[in-house]
Amino acid sequence: MGRVIDFQLVDLARELVRDRFPTLRASWLGGSVVAETTTSTSDLDLTVLLDGPPGAHRESLRYEGHPVELFVHTEESLTYFCDRDRHRRRPSMIRLVGESIILADYDGAGAAWQRRCLDWLRTGPDPLAPADLDHRRYHLTDLLDDLRGARDPDRIGVIGSSLLESAADLLLTGSRRWVGAGKALVTELERFDAETGSTWQADLLGAARAAWAGDPGPIAKFAEQILDQFGGPLFEGYRAEADLPTTR
Repeated sequence: MGRVIDFQLVDLARELVRDRFPTLRASWLGGSVVAETTTSTSDLDLTVLLDGPPGAHRESLRYEGHPVELFVHTEESLTYFCDRDRHRRRPSMIRLVGESIILADYDGAGAAWQRRCLDWLRTGPDPLAPADLDHRRYHLTDLLDDLRGARDPDRIGVIGSSLLESAADLLLTGSRRWVGAGKALVTELERFDAETGSTWQADLLGAARAAWAGDPGPIAKFAEQILDQFGGPLFEGYRAEADLPTTR
């Protein structure tokens, strides 16, 4: 169950950005504080928009005893990282700005960027190109073959974890949903289940735990089910052109 937003932390975050960046245009507090999922080790995820120096950078620090992650941007760098999120289908920066509390907004950019990011989150990523879908099907098929040949528990566990990530990636991207890495993947699966009434988050995580206990059956079954939704296994006939750097 989520926790109530700690507005003392919100006030602390507002004080920090105004002290450190007196000429800021806008700033946002995102992450676990806003999602009401803070723990004893959670940090403050702060995004700051500037017009000039010190320029785009990321910084980790402690403020009044609290761990802080600062993401400092100009208009150009914020545009770049949001575009990269959309291309990778991993909305890290987009969620930090879109699902946020606006701490400061001196020229309207704070509200404008928040609306823009929320629109991207609601719309979802672009459909997978056929080559991208085939690449994901091939990768998941290859992992399943590795799992079928594995005999010792350690390899079964490691391959099972990789299958969890690959199967979730195909499920989410193939369904035009955002994907994530680490704990963000769990969050994206939870969102997908809430929207569709499915139970993939519990199914896939439970199957990965079973693989680490030496039982590869559940994760193989769920990976096969996801593959079947998007064209089935792919190995024979798969071809990918090498993406080499251009030379003069």
